[in-house]
Amino acid sequence: MSRLLIVEDEPHIASGLRFNLEAEGHEVLVVEDGEAALRLIVEQPTLIDAMILDIMLPGMDGFAVAAALRARAWLHPILMLTARGRAEDVLRGFEAGADDYLPKPFDLSILVARLHALLRRQGWKLAPPPPDEFTFAGKTVDFAAQELRVGAEVHPLTLMETNLLRYLVRHDGQTVSRKRLLEEVWNVREDTDTRAIDHFMSRLRKYVEPAPDQPKHLLTVRGVGYRFESSPGSKAP
Repeated sequence: MSRLLIVEDEPHIASGLRFNLEAEGHEVLVVEDGEAALRLIVEQPTLIDAMILDIMLPGMDGFAVAAALRARAWLHPILMLTARGRAEDVLRGFEAGADDYLPKPFDLSILVARLHALLRRQGWKLAPPPPDEFTFAGKTVDFAAQELRVGAEVHPLTLMETNLLRYLVRHDGQTVSRKRLLEEVWNVREDTDTRAIDHFMSRLRKYVEPAPDQPKHLLTVRGVGYRFESSPGSKAP
């Protein structure tokens, strides 16, 4: 199965997660603080397939760990655990590079389902059906490599950014609701704060749009969701 890293300083939570994930067939490592997690991955970047990362850690918190890993182009899935249910904390987690989150206390079956969904998507990246590139307006999205190429510039994409852009590209010219994006890209229900999607879209526009505040490709459909236009003006809205 997969090699997982649990970063959790509460022993009863860490041991419970380890026991159940090993029962699912995974190989599991546990560390108690962010510095240890970062050191492990920097030294062995291919050792871990996915991470379960608590926010409230001694020393370096989960936000800082995720941001540091993404800055080093470590793009494996991060499932963040938080005792904070506030929308701004969830958005901060996505900003740092988390692919999904769960508030504490959590249902173990939900955590396992979310984790397996992330690993499935990571598997799609590792074994994509060729070809797995899409070119528009002088830009090329390489879904397998998780990157967007604009001329000589290469922008690494996180797993969630890649999946979101892939879904929008597959529905080129179609308006896609926030609810549909949550369910079909993130595998979560519509009660999740939809501002997380808006935040991801804002980040993608910085890569895709010459003028992010005047988008031509990643369009907002007010009150509904978003629409991707590979060739603006060539399709009816």
